[in-house]
Amino acid sequence: MDILPAKRRAALAALDHLPEQAVLGLGSGSTASIFIDGVAEVLRAGKRFTCVATSEQSRRQALDLDIPLLEDSGPWNIDLCVDGADEVSEDLDLIKGGGGCHLREKIVNANSRYNIIIVDETKLSPRLGRRSPVPVEVVVFGHASTAHELRKYGRVTLREFEGKPWLTDGGNVIYDVNVGAIESPAQLDSDLHGIPGVVETGLFVARTDMLIVGSTSGVRRVERAHSVKPI
Repeated sequence: MDILPAKRRAALAALDHLPEQAVLGLGSGSTASIFIDGVAEVLRAGKRFTCVATSEQSRRQALDLDIPLLEDSGPWNIDLCVDGADEVSEDLDLIKGGGGCHLREKIVNANSRYNIIIVDETKLSPRLGRRSPVPVEVVVFGHASTAHELRKYGRVTLREFEGKPWLTDGGNVIYDVNVGAIESPAQLDSDLHGIPGVVETGLFVARTDMLIVGSTSGVRRVERAHSVKPI
């Protein structure tokens, strides 16, 4: 099935929620890339944004499109962040990090007043862990020892590229932990953070304000109760 049209529907639907001017968080990944292209079009039409990129890839794309960016160091007052996900549960919890950007993505998410997640319908799951492993970013020093502790939670695979450990934008390695269906994402996230050497996990718990799902038939929006609306 060609899911590109569904990704495009979700990404373009997020543009409808952009105010006239704001500080935006720019997500990473294939669906977020379509959204970033759309932001450039909206800027040319007269809206005013400054942005924070969640990865070097998104940063390069934004610069190529003349989208103004704030410094990586922060602090920022981000009004709205739009990002993708690898898996979304019925509770709107997420697994992110298939592209290895989840550390920066979580920092930007936490600094945003409102977070919109854009996905195609293949990313939906009744319970996290059924379709995606949990990416865990780990410091290079002692990473094999950290992996030994991660194996208590499931099958562990070091992410590699051309036979060498794949490094994140922060210079860390990633272990993908296949834990199966996750009973409590919040508890697992807490447990994994308790392992020395773990920098961040791909579990995003209670961090979605609105989910936009693109499908072959259209777009569906799901909003979390009690979310604070963007400006």
